[in-house]
Amino acid sequence: MDEAAVLERAAAVRLAVFDVDGVFTDGRLYLSESGEEMRAFCVHDGLGIRLLVQAGVEVAILSGRASKSLPARMQELGVQHCLMGRFNKWEAFTELAAPLGISAEESCFVGDDLVDLPLLRRGRLAIAPADAHPLVREVAHWVTRQPGGDGVVRQVCESLLKARGAWQQVMDHYR
Repeated sequence: MDEAAVLERAAAVRLAVFDVDGVFTDGRLYLSESGEEMRAFCVHDGLGIRLLVQAGVEVAILSGRASKSLPARMQELGVQHCLMGRFNKWEAFTELAAPLGISAEESCFVGDDLVDLPLLRRGRLAIAPADAHPLVREVAHWVTRQPGGDGVVRQVCESLLKARGAWQQVMDHYR
C-alpha cells in the first residue's frame, strides 16, 4: 500500500494497539543469574507514545507475555490499557475495545509475529516492523523502515499524528 493510502487509513484511527516483544523491544529477553527478566526499551518510542496520548489517541498494549517491567514503563508513558499474558489477542482486543466504544475498523495494530495475525487481519491499519515474520509483513498495510526495538513505535506514532493533522501542533510546542 502506498504512503498516501496508509495515511488515509491512519487518519481515522482512534485506538493504537501495540505488541511489545519485537515491536517495543528487539524481541530478546535477558535473564539474570537469579532468573529475573529484563528488557530494553527505546526512549524515542516513549516520547512518541506520550505525544500520541496527548493528541487524544487511545493507546493499548497487548502482549502475549507478562512481565514486571512492562506496566511500570507504560504507566510512566501515560498508557492506561496494558493487557499482558494474553495469547489470544483478538479476544483481548474485543474485551478492551467494547467498553471504549471503539471497533477494529477504528484501530491500528502493530505486531511482528504469528500471534498478532488475527488482529492485523481485522484492523483499519496493520503495521509490521521491518524484521517481522514474513507472513506478518505480507498481511501488513505498512512495513516500517525500522526493526523492532529500534524506533518502530516512534515512527508509527509520528505517522499517526501527521495523518490526524496534529503533527504541526506537536512541533509548535517544541519551537
